[in-house]
Amino acid sequence: QVQLVESGGGLVQAGGSLRLSCAASGRTFSGYTMGWFRQAPGKVHEFLARITWDGGITYYTDSVKGRFTISRDNAKNTVYLQMNSLKPEDTAVYYCAAAISWTSRRQEYGYWGQGTQVTVSS
Repeated sequence: QVQLVESGGGLVQAGGSLRLSCAASGRTFSGYTMGWFRQAPGKVHEFLARITWDGGITYYTDSVKGRFTISRDNAKNTVYLQMNSLKPEDTAVYYCAAAISWTSRRQEYGYWGQGTQVTVSS
């Protein structure tokens, strides 16, 4: 069982930056693929980025590649999402999630945080 709690969301102007954190508790955090998703109003969850259990490999969806960076610190049981050059269309609730497999499929992430709101003003 893994419990996840996101933080770091807020209101930022277009072009600004935010760093989201996801603190994990429970067993074997280091054994999971960690991912970040977001959900804008009226839309389905969108995959953003994932990272292997050891942080050695990352993968991004095209819409955030070059602007967002996922990282993790297993000693602190925390995964991060650094978001730069934010755009109004990045406005959404952002979620971290944990999966056993190396995947971008939302259905394969068994553990989710409660989400943190990110609002980007133009």
